[in-house]
Amino acid sequence: VQLQASGGGLVQAGDSLRLSCAASGGSLRSYVMGWFRQPSGKERKFVGAVSRNSGGTNYADSVKGRFTISRDNSKNTVNLQMNNLKPEDTAVYYCAAGTSAWGSAYLDRLYYYWGQGTQVTVSS
Repeated sequence: VQLQASGGGLVQAGDSLRLSCAASGGSLRSYVMGWFRQPSGKERKFVGAVSRNSGGTNYADSVKGRFTISRDNSKNTVNLQMNNLKPEDTAVYYCAAGTSAWGSAYLDRLYYYWGQGTQVTVSS
């Protein structure tokens, strides 16, 4: 499975962005889909995840209430809607596919496939 993330850009604080992750070479139906981000010079961290059938979502506390993950298995895509962006949201954002148990969806080491990342920069 190849993942392609897109939609990043430069925005101002308070703006919104919608990231998309498109898959090719296989179906995403069997995978938990996660979003992670990595600020420059820092470690990669969990942003959120959506279960295989969209029955569940999980978010990092730092984005809860502002970010929403959705998936469309028929289109083989996953989206990350980011509202009320803050400068601290600045990072490279990665989508990932894995088969971890739902309770472990925040662990990046359990994801098999990764997109190339898309830069999000939020100015104050």
